[in-house]
Amino acid sequence: MRGKLIFVFSCLVILLIPSTIASKSVVDLEVEESLSSIDIGILAGALSPDGESVLVVGMDGYARELSALKADDRTKDVELNTGRTVSLNDVAWHPRGQAALIAGDKGVALRYETSNHGVTLVNGTGSIIGRDLSIVEWRQAGDYAYFGAKDGGVWKFAEGIGFIALDGTKDSSITGISCHRNFDVCVMSTLDDGLAVIGSTHNISWLSSTSSDTWVDVDCAEPVLNECVAFGSGLRTRIISINSIDSTKSSAGASVQYTTLEGDFTKVSRGHGSTSLILLAPFSTVRHFPVEDDAFVHTSSEDVTQWDAIISSRSISFAWENSFNNGFIITSFGNVISFNPLLEEIEESLVVVVIGYVVVISVPGVILGLIYMNSKTMQRLYSKMRGFGKDKKKPKKS
Repeated sequence: MRGKLIFVFSCLVILLIPSTIASKSVVDLEVEESLSSIDIGILAGALSPDGESVLVVGMDGYARELSALKADDRTKDVELNTGRTVSLNDVAWHPRGQAALIAGDKGVALRYETSNHGVTLVNGTGSIIGRDLSIVEWRQAGDYAYFGAKDGGVWKFAEGIGFIALDGTKDSSITGISCHRNFDVCVMSTLDDGLAVIGSTHNISWLSSTSSDTWVDVDCAEPVLNECVAFGSGLRTRIISINSIDSTKSSAGASVQYTTLEGDFTKVSRGHGSTSLILLAPFSTVRHFPVEDDAFVHTSSEDVTQWDAIISSRSISFAWENSFNNGFIITSFGNVISFNPLLEEIEESLVVVVIGYVVVISVPGVILGLIYMNSKTMQRLYSKMRGFGKDKKKPKKS
C-alpha cells in the first residue's frame, strides 16, 4: 500500500510542475551603423505610407529621416533641423505620405514636409502652449489628426482650424491613439483612466471596466476587423470591438495575460501583413495576429542577451518590417539593428498557456482515478452504488 501511495504522490508532483514555453527567436539580428556615437534618446518612429521612409524623433528636438529599405546606410539619412530643444515624443505620417506631424513637450507641434525636408510650427499652437504632447495620430480620411497630452488633454487638429479641445477627457496621460483604416473611428489608451473610443464626430466614449489596468499602447492593425487591440502593463491585452455606426456602443472584451513571457510591454509598432509587433523590456518583441488573436515570440530576450549584452540592456523605440520577419529595430540609444528570418523558424503560440488551467482542472480527477485503481474497497463501493452484478445469478449445481 505504501508503494502505491508513493506512486500516486509522484504523479501528482509531475502534474503540478509549472509548464513553460521554450520560446526562441525566429529572426537573426545584426548591428548596423548607429545613428550616432552617443546616446541621442530616440523616443518614437513612424513608417511612411509608401514604406520607403522612416521618421524618428527624440530628445532635445532630435529628428531624422531614414531609408526604410536601407536603414543601415547612413548616406541616405536626412537629419532635420527642428529648431527645438524639447523632447519630441511622437510622430505620425499623413495618409498620403507627403507630410508628417510631430508632437513634443511644452506644446511643440511641428509639421514635416517631404518636398523640401522642412520642419515648421503648425497653426494654432498658442492654445496648447505649455502642454506636454505625448501622442499624435491621423485618422484614415486624413482630414483631422488627434493630439494627446501627458495631462490627459486631447485635441483634434487641422491646419485650417488649428487645435480644438475634445470634451469628455480625463486626467491620465494619453499613451496611444490608433485609428481604424476603414472608417473614422480611433481608439485611445491611457495610463490610469482606461480605454476610450473617439467617434467620427470627435466624441469620446470611455469603455467600462478598463480603468483597472495600466495601458501602454493600442493598435488597429487589421482593417478587415471591426476591432483594435490594447496592450497593457502586466503583459495584458484586450480586444476592443468597434461599432462603426454608433461608436458609443463599442465595447472591450475580457483581459488576456501572456504569463509565459518575461518582462513587460512598453509600446507597439505596426508589423508586416496587418500584424502588430509588441515591444517589451528587457529587449524582446512579440508578433500579434489580430484575426486569430494569437501571438508568437519574434525576438527572445534570452537570445538577445546571449547575442549582445550591451544591446540587450537598451530599450526598443521603434521597429518596422519591409517583408515578413525582415526589417529593422531602432533603440533609444540610436542603434540600428537589422533582422532577417532564421533558416528554420519555430513559432510557438503563447495561447498554449491555457494548458496550465486544464492541468489544474484535471489534477483532482487524475488523483481520484489513481487511488480508485489501487483500492479494492473503493472499487467494491462503486460497483455496489451503480448496482453492478444485481442481475447475475449463481450457477445451478448439477
